[in-house]
Amino acid sequence: MSALRPARAAYRHFLAIPTRWMDNDSYGHVNNVTYYSYFDTAVNEHLVRAGGLDIANDPVIGLVVETSCTFHASLSFPETIDAGLAITRLGGSSVAYRIGLFRRGTDEPAATGRFVHVWVDRRTQRPVAVPSRIRAALEPLVVPEAG
Repeated sequence: MSALRPARAAYRHFLAIPTRWMDNDSYGHVNNVTYYSYFDTAVNEHLVRAGGLDIANDPVIGLVVETSCTFHASLSFPETIDAGLAITRLGGSSVAYRIGLFRRGTDEPAATGRFVHVWVDRRTQRPVAVPSRIRAALEPLVVPEAG
């Protein structure tokens, strides 16, 4: 595997995401926009479950400021995707995530992505420090950028 397509071992946390019938497009594979939904689900599930994020009420929230996706192989319904998550940068107010979408039982990703949060005050929308409980949930996932 290359640094641009890191294998399963380069990720620190996984979430199983079943594809849905509605995820397929007319060509019979998961539509490209749906990959971003999987990225968002993997990141936010971890923040809620491990970091205690209260999406509706916390005074500090993470805003997505950057996303990208590189497609390597098609996914389709019905299958379960293992969404791998790693942190490539944990800054003062921002976090860069690397996400890999893997077919069950495979080491090569079908897609790899980047997702960047900037933590802001919900009311003012101004950057603030990553909350300590969120930082504690993310620190075990930190890997080198080249992975």
